Amino acid sequence: MSAGGLPQFDLAQWPGQIVWALGVFFVLYLLFTFVFVPRVSAAIEHREDKISGDIGDARRLRDEAQAQADAAAAEMDEARARAHRMAGEARAAAKAQADARQTEEDDKLAAILAEAEGRIAVARGEAMTHVRAIAADTAAAMVERLTGLTASPAELEGALGSESPA
Repeated sequence: MSAGGLPQFDLAQWPGQIVWALGVFFVLYLLFTFVFVPRVSAAIEHREDKISGDIGDARRLRDEAQAQADAAAAEMDEARARAHRMAGEARAAAKAQADARQTEEDDKLAAILAEAEGRIAVARGEAMTHVRAIAADTAAAMVERLTGLTASPAELEGALGSESPA
């Protein structure tokens, strides 16, 4: 035995240490080659497959969503055009109905005006029949008031003239 020091530096110990180091290295090599590396590479490969699948699914879903959005936009455009068309038709129908009502009201108003004008003409004609008598009465009252004499009906007729009221 040696007198002391570290066994790693003792040359007599090296062959045993080399054998043990080679044994441990060989066991670790076998574990890494057949256990650890295949598990890690399988996990990495599984993760890559999962990521690729997820990316593919995401692209497919994005394309489907874009197709649905395009279809929805087309439906909205069609619905908007249909709504504009229906609004135009409703406006035209309402305008036609309003025009018909306006024409009906105009006809009613024209009939009422014609009737009123007829009544006015009758009333004017009736009033005009009384104008000559009122004028004769007024003239007689003026003559009597101004002169103090009473005028005869013949004098009043002569003063009023022979024209009939219009």
